[in-house]
Amino acid sequence: MTVPSVTASQIRTSLLLREEIALLDVRHEAVFATGHPLFAANMAAGRIALEAEARLPRKDVLIVLYDDGEGLIAVAAKRLAALGYSNIRQLEGGLQGWKSAGYELFEDVNSYAKAFGELVEARRHTPSLAAEEVNALIADGANIRILDVRRFDEYSTMNIPGSISVPGAELVLRAGRAAPDPETTIIVNCAGRTRSIIGTQSLINAGITNKVRALRNGTIGWTLARQKLEHGAGRRGEIGAIAGGEANARDVAYRAGVRHIGRAEMAALQAEDYRTLYRFDVRSEEEYTVGHLAGFRHYAGGQLVQEIDMAAPVRGGRIVLTDDRGVRADMTASWLAQMGWEVYVLEGGYDGALEIGPPQVIPKPDPSHRYRRPYEGTDVKESAMQAYLDWEYGLVDQLRRDGTHGFFVI
Repeated sequence: MTVPSVTASQIRTSLLLREEIALLDVRHEAVFATGHPLFAANMAAGRIALEAEARLPRKDVLIVLYDDGEGLIAVAAKRLAALGYSNIRQLEGGLQGWKSAGYELFEDVNSYAKAFGELVEARRHTPSLAAEEVNALIADGANIRILDVRRFDEYSTMNIPGSISVPGAELVLRAGRAAPDPETTIIVNCAGRTRSIIGTQSLINAGITNKVRALRNGTIGWTLARQKLEHGAGRRGEIGAIAGGEANARDVAYRAGVRHIGRAEMAALQAEDYRTLYRFDVRSEEEYTVGHLAGFRHYAGGQLVQEIDMAAPVRGGRIVLTDDRGVRADMTASWLAQMGWEVYVLEGGYDGALEIGPPQVIPKPDPSHRYRRPYEGTDVKESAMQAYLDWEYGLVDQLRRDGTHGFFVI
């Protein structure tokens, strides 16, 4: 099939004007990670049948495809058209067309979320401690609590000794139980930088009275400092919000421009079928399985912030979040709003009929096609870890050069 073209300049204009656009890189993830536009999302041509309908809910949204001369556009367009997508274009000149226009290419995956995290640290001067400092506190038996904000499976693979698993959006909801003593210093860590920065700043934004610090550079920094990691841990933080957590989280969301809506407003959003609407339940997988609102896809809040390009590839679309306790939706929404999304929190609904069952799971790519993150597993070379950190340090300057992000930091 013939696929009409749009120029790199036209795509940039759509991004700047917040028009809906899904800019899709149809190469394999491992190749995508070598360089792509900031707001491009990866959807390999061979995975369109698996992913498209979950990630592209509106069939007439503008979809722009590109590769780097591999000849994937025609087959990708054909597969999308077979699923009913009707507004398909290709980037004129492919990835080289973007480069020739003088526009930035970003490496890695989840790049714009990671760049946003670096911007948060730069703007808010998010406090942190080096691995050596944290290790000394552990050795001295100091009054600290280390909260790991990664997914539980990442935590159980390797973690800072003595730490507890409290995935990102759960922090405000569970930190009060994890660190009931206001004199306890809370140390937040992830694998690298982004989730620990966002997690630390979440607690600060929500007004926790404890001293809070990020573990600088996460488990990567810990490993580079020759500190030992624990493996197979199963400690999970229990629910117990920080003092005033619910009200504070709502205020944080309000300051970020998030709007709370009820059933009538939700129905009005759904009726506007000329706009893309993403609906996410940001609770834990266990809670979602027991009962969830119809039409809401599960995406734990901390991971949604980290993986927003994967969850919602239509830049300029709308997002509605739900959470029976409110805190997680408010904190997640506050970050998505600062990343330039039109985002709402749906109030109530859990007193009615709920759907029961596990989340929809999209199969992972073939390992040979998947990008191996430099913070995955326990056998990563130190040089790769350091290169990853160096890349993250440069993201704020790269955002400035790119000029399309529209992020703000409260």
